Amino acid sequence: MVTSVHDLDLPEIDMFGLDREEALARINEVRRESWIARMPLGYTVYEYDDVQSILRDRRFHSAIALASAMGMGDMMERRREQPSILAMEGPEHSRLRRLAAPAFTPKGADRLRPFMRQVINDLLDPHTPNGRIELVNDLCDPYPIPIICELLGAPKEDWKLFSQWATDIFRIFNRDFENDQDKIMKAGEELDAYVEAMIAERRGDPRDDLLSDMIAAEESGDRMSTSELIMMTEAVLMAGTDTTRNQLACAVALFTEHPDQWKLLAEDPSLAPRAVEESMRYLGAVRGTARIASEDIEYKDVVFPSGTLVATSLVGANMDDDVWPEPQRFDITREPSSKPQMTFGSGIHFCLGANLARAELQEALPILAQRMPDLGTYEPIEWKPSTVGIWGPAKLPLSFTPS
Repeated sequence: MVTSVHDLDLPEIDMFGLDREEALARINEVRRESWIARMPLGYTVYEYDDVQSILRDRRFHSAIALASAMGMGDMMERRREQPSILAMEGPEHSRLRRLAAPAFTPKGADRLRPFMRQVINDLLDPHTPNGRIELVNDLCDPYPIPIICELLGAPKEDWKLFSQWATDIFRIFNRDFENDQDKIMKAGEELDAYVEAMIAERRGDPRDDLLSDMIAAEESGDRMSTSELIMMTEAVLMAGTDTTRNQLACAVALFTEHPDQWKLLAEDPSLAPRAVEESMRYLGAVRGTARIASEDIEYKDVVFPSGTLVATSLVGANMDDDVWPEPQRFDITREPSSKPQMTFGSGIHFCLGANLARAELQEALPILAQRMPDLGTYEPIEWKPSTVGIWGPAKLPLSFTPS
């Protein structure tokens, strides 16, 4: 018998304001009662298979369109001419992903690995003689930006511009739009103008960089327009900056609690790919994402009426003991699961920059483990508010044996 989700007797859960441990504890409570729970604006799922199924069902659309209902109307109006690929659905979304995909291959990320190692070592050099570093400001924040500049073919001297634009644009996720609106708008307009000038230059002088690759991308005569290229470049900035900054800080903060794993990674850098996946599974910088039913959708004998909001808990999926034995155990030697960790998402909105982010983390972590032995903290870690969309340490004061 098929029942409307609105008519089900469901446990209730409100994640807003909860830290990770509190959220997981509440998820584990409701897991025993139901595969789905009611929340203030809709419903949430947290079992791995349900999270993956919802994210892969194309009838569930990205909830970014809700931004206008959260006081972001002016921003969305400015972007209406060329909506973000993050908010697109259907054939237009598929077209842009298909055109852009060749520029985001593992091979494309791999060619930047030597540069990644150079950047991480250069950032670390001033601090290793002292045996102290505040990792967020001194290393995590600046690390992805020179790599994005290199990827796009932007001059290295402009990395501070990109860093500030990224910081200000990502304020859109902080739920304080009234105070942040001017900075978000200004950063977006400046970035648009910068990228438009780069596009005009690359059309006449293509180079070995991502922007030239996207300009040249073609399928049956179809190419991206200038407005689409600008939007895709901003998507690269989003995929390659704030998520990587926060995920690297999350991973290192996690290793401070597991010194044996840190030492193991230093001794065996080949564990880096597993260390990245396990860190993202255990302490992901992106803890959830939301979808909206674009029509009446039946799933597990339950109908989600059109317009129903369904939040998918990536944290809950990553702690599903049907997928990972002893999920609360952090172990970088854990045998890879046949099911990937979910912090990058799933389905048509799977993180476009996943290959780049993986490469950045795989190069950074073993270098840090080798050059910062006996890792500890000299002050308590300060975490960002749990309401922040892309989350991690605000301050990560580390101590280690100097070299």
